[in-house]
Amino acid sequence: MSEIVFASEDDMLLPKLLKMFNTSWFKVLTFFEVWSVLWLPIAFVVSRSIDWQPNEPLIPKQKLILLASLYLLSPIVLGWKIALENLSFISIGLNLDVKLFTSILLGLVIGLASLIIVFAFESIFNLVSWHWQNSPELFSLLLPILVLSLFISLIEELIFRGYVFNTLVSDYSYWISAIVSSLIFAALHLIWERKETLPQIPGLWLMGMILVGAEIVNRGSLGLAIGLHASWIWGLTCIDSAQLLTYERKNSWLTGFNQQPLAGIAGMSCLAITGFALWLAAYNNFVW
Repeated sequence: MSEIVFASEDDMLLPKLLKMFNTSWFKVLTFFEVWSVLWLPIAFVVSRSIDWQPNEPLIPKQKLILLASLYLLSPIVLGWKIALENLSFISIGLNLDVKLFTSILLGLVIGLASLIIVFAFESIFNLVSWHWQNSPELFSLLLPILVLSLFISLIEELIFRGYVFNTLVSDYSYWISAIVSSLIFAALHLIWERKETLPQIPGLWLMGMILVGAEIVNRGSLGLAIGLHASWIWGLTCIDSAQLLTYERKNSWLTGFNQQPLAGIAGMSCLAITGFALWLAAYNNFVW
């Protein structure tokens, strides 16, 4: 007569743990947890060196230094996750070939074109005032801000559209993965200046969705998304740094609350124009 063997709780727990460790949400969660744990002591030292306290508002220079310390750490964490999960930078959309660089250039052109269209309409309806006397200062800012914009865009696209989106797709549909990865992208911007960022959350989420669409249209390459992302940062930062324009109303649902374009109809329209262009490309089976 055969004996009935009952599995112990430990025997049942191990397969469940292994299954959990292999889920996409757990992989994404551990990435951000490790990144945060490694960065916090660095952030503490950096914040002391720049004389900043967490309850104080960040000035642009302080924010840039803290952002640099966070983003310079990210390739190490991402490289660890890629090695741990048997991935490669090519598999998450970064293949250093001619297509990548041509797609980045195309993204820069499309993104700048969308900004020009939106600012043209704002000018026609007298929503902004231009200060062309400040344009000489703009030329000295173009190259350094472009380099910074490309660096920020490269890191964010590698993380959110490269690793997070492609990891979630292994368990969920494209739509769910796009929605969730874009929500994470938007929510994590609350680390900096929560009061100013909160009205921009819907715009940041839409921006994430558009950039996922760019990756899909670009056949899995991050080039187009990097170019689009960089163009928006580049254009807006150059205009702001050179003080090229002022908004007629500080808090307007048209131009953006607290003069933040993503917190208004204009910024959302800029994204919508880009999204429509990507939809037309996909509809006509045109890919880069």
